[in-house]
Amino acid sequence: MNQPTTSDSVLTVSIVLHNSSLTLLRGTVQSLRRAAQYAMAAGNLQGVTVWLVDNASDDGFRAALADEMAHWSSGDGFEVRYAPQPCNRGFGFGHNTVLPDLQSEFHLVLNPDVELAEDALDKGLAALRDNAAAVLVSPRVTGGGGEQEFLCKRYPSVLVLLLRGFAPGFVRRLFQRQLAAYEMRDLCSGATPAGVDIASGCFMLMRTAALRAVGGFDENFFLYFEDFDLSLRLAAQGRLLFDPAVRIVHHGGYAASKGRRHLQYFVRSGIRFFQRHGWRFL
Repeated sequence: MNQPTTSDSVLTVSIVLHNSSLTLLRGTVQSLRRAAQYAMAAGNLQGVTVWLVDNASDDGFRAALADEMAHWSSGDGFEVRYAPQPCNRGFGFGHNTVLPDLQSEFHLVLNPDVELAEDALDKGLAALRDNAAAVLVSPRVTGGGGEQEFLCKRYPSVLVLLLRGFAPGFVRRLFQRQLAAYEMRDLCSGATPAGVDIASGCFMLMRTAALRAVGGFDENFFLYFEDFDLSLRLAAQGRLLFDPAVRIVHHGGYAASKGRRHLQYFVRSGIRFFQRHGWRFL
């Protein structure tokens, strides 16, 4: 059984794995450690406990991960714990497995394909402490090539999701205004923090009490839209804040580029989301 995180760990982090890239994971953990050390040196953080939740990866991956982790140093307020699961019940389920054990003030849901800027945690924690009404901070995201990714969203329509996922470039250009509005480019292009409707699950820095109050992720979403659903429920607890001073690099991609199975997950979860929160077609 997992042991509860000590009260000295002001920040906890959960990263869900399933036969994930160890190269990207290594970069994620290394950048997380650097960001933690920066925040601790600045006096904004006492310590970090990171949970690697393995959603039933194959034996080869688990052996390679064990070898990888053996080379990671620990101590100085930074601890990594491994939490293997007997089955894969989805992204949200994986993150929820650690929720009962958390005694932290803040919790970060993080993808294993994200690199944090050195001051990302320091800036994010300061934003939550300086904004009493805020329950979540979402970062400024760039892709591996340095281009900004607009991962915060307004409430989606079926049309927008179809355009983003399946329409050729010349069709998307015809709907450029609608797509830009959905991606909140008007608010998330500048250097000023802004309230947002939906935050991306690749990096969700939250007050642990707010996450616990809404019961964590809805595990009926196996993959995709669980972050949309959680964002809307967290909004009842307080403000969701985009802060461009919090910077990350995201090496992920869109569902349509990940093959048929991911496309099926995307469509199924999208239908579930609209059935729960209301359909919007245009």
